[in-house]
Amino acid sequence: MVREWDPRTASSDEVASVLDTLNAVLAADLPQDPPWRESSLREYLSEVMPGERRISWVAQAEPGPDGRPGPILGHLHVLLLGDIGVLEVLVHPDARRTGLGRELVLLAGRRVYQEGFQSIGVEVVGDTPAVAFYESLGFTREYVETRSVLDLGAVDWPALAEMATGIGAGYHLEFCPGGPPDDLIEAYARAKAEVRDVDDGELRPSSYDPQRLRDSLDTLHRRGMKPYIVLALHEHSGEVAGLTEVVVPAQHPTRADQYDTIVVQDHRGYGIDRAIKARMLLELRSAEPTLAEVQTWNAQANEAMLKVNAELGYRPDREWCEYSVDVAELVHRLDAAR
Repeated sequence: MVREWDPRTASSDEVASVLDTLNAVLAADLPQDPPWRESSLREYLSEVMPGERRISWVAQAEPGPDGRPGPILGHLHVLLLGDIGVLEVLVHPDARRTGLGRELVLLAGRRVYQEGFQSIGVEVVGDTPAVAFYESLGFTREYVETRSVLDLGAVDWPALAEMATGIGAGYHLEFCPGGPPDDLIEAYARAKAEVRDVDDGELRPSSYDPQRLRDSLDTLHRRGMKPYIVLALHEHSGEVAGLTEVVVPAQHPTRADQYDTIVVQDHRGYGIDRAIKARMLLELRSAEPTLAEVQTWNAQANEAMLKVNAELGYRPDREWCEYSVDVAELVHRLDAAR
């Protein structure tokens, strides 16, 4: 049985069953990734940025002989933002190859089409069954990143401390747990705008204006995701010359997620990129003592940042791909195959 589902009002048992399916998928496809926890999972699944909407469905097994609800075997949600619907489909490994995945994608496609959107995007992890699945449905690969993972237990901390001080004269670093102070939000937004014209994919857009940044930080907190930021400040102008962002999610607090790392064009060549990332790791060591790993994603053409990450100890892990498809073509293809 497939039905629309609202995580805000769902029972605790249903949220726990979605978590079981998520962790079963991780164990099958990404066995080195830490399992997720139920901490703030309801909020993670329901909270969105202003102007965005998330629509969710679950596929639930029939009730057992005792009448108790069956487990949730599939979870689908579509995030409607900008001019695209971003899809995520989870099917329990025990329910794969039953047609459930195709049924969920068709359901999402019909809804996105009804909502007036023309395309669907999806993140697909390389070297998993999802690659062949989405390509069989007509999705086209648009963009590829490399995910790298840093094992904090293997970090050379004295060398890292030296890297954190290797920044040119006229700059200083500032650690901002929770987000930048409000008096730096506008300068922070100007620095973030450096990546506006960079082709870095469509599914995880950055925010470039001060209010949007405030909303983004607020949404992270509401979803149980704790942001940490290190800024490089140009002492003469007071401008943000560089920034790096890491988020520690309550759902998998032993592995943090790297978000943007940006060095403003006029301030490149002063060692800012390596210094801010090294300083971040040093601060996380104190602020998050249970943290074991940090994962980051980089465009394969971004050789400079890949080099910095390698110097810090990151090791390439998997390709992380973005696929898209025309909604009308998807729905027509899946309907014709029924």
